[in-house]
Amino acid sequence: MKLSLSSIIIAIIVLFFLVSSVFFTVDQTQKAIVLQFGQPVGEARSPGLHMKIPFIQKVVLFENRLMEYDVAAAEIYSGDKKNLVVDAFVRWRIDDPLLFYQRFKSENSFSIIEEAKSRLGGIIVGELRRELGLHNMADIISQNRGSIMETVTDFSNRKLAEDTNAGLTVIDVRIKRADLPPQNQKAVYDRMRTEREQQATKYRSEGRRNGQMIMAQTDRSVRETIADSERKSQVIRGEADSEAAAIYAEAFGQDPEFYAFRRSLESYQKVLSERSVILLDPNSMEYLRFLGKIGQFAPLSLPTNLAPSPKASDSPKASPNANASPNVSDSSTPSGRPAAQ
Repeated sequence: MKLSLSSIIIAIIVLFFLVSSVFFTVDQTQKAIVLQFGQPVGEARSPGLHMKIPFIQKVVLFENRLMEYDVAAAEIYSGDKKNLVVDAFVRWRIDDPLLFYQRFKSENSFSIIEEAKSRLGGIIVGELRRELGLHNMADIISQNRGSIMETVTDFSNRKLAEDTNAGLTVIDVRIKRADLPPQNQKAVYDRMRTEREQQATKYRSEGRRNGQMIMAQTDRSVRETIADSERKSQVIRGEADSEAAAIYAEAFGQDPEFYAFRRSLESYQKVLSERSVILLDPNSMEYLRFLGKIGQFAPLSLPTNLAPSPKASDSPKASPNANASPNVSDSSTPSGRPAAQ
């Protein structure tokens, strides 16, 4: 019983090994070819379950999805003689695994892929040199770069089909980075800095000019406002003075004596001060008739030829009590000429 069980287990293992050697599966993301003594047999196998001869045939699997390859950076001259360091990448796919294997034949698929990348990189760099050499640097780094890359992709596929028939297709070529060489960067940065400084200087000068224009307009507006305000104030002041004069005239017209007294006080305030010396005409003593007491003033002794002629109102009988000292000389006796003691 034990021998029969061991035989069954061994038979199962041998059967499993034979089955695994005969049958193989291809994933949805892959394609496969069968090699017999190093030579392809039949067509490429699509995804699914397939058979092969054990120990004689072997299977090589290839990626059926898009693959990406970073092309080595290369120095390229643009159409305007500018030296650029271009770093690009390419997306590609294996269309025919059989042709691909025959073109890049190797012992394993990894070496085949690396050989294909190397060949593909050389073609891409050559097409980039050719196409970018027809365009200026401004076009290469602008939105026109998309159409340039489409042209590079088309010519790369043509060259692959004509020269190698490699069984692969370039899907897209893109530039990751386009820089100036290190030895040229400093000169370019200096030129850019100079241009920006010139532009900044231009903006500053325009700003100062606009500022001066604004200041001039503001000053003009201020002067016009002040002039208009002064004109209005003078008109208002004139109307107020006229109204005040009319009020004064109406008020003082009711009492002329009080008006004369007030005007005299205002004149004294403006004219007289401490240690003031005033020279008056003998006939103008009427000016001081409201100042001080009569007893504090006395007539001046004038020569006969300068003394004023007496009037009827100056007779002694007009003042019966001549030695008395009234408070203020009356306005009815304007000839009384006071003099400082």
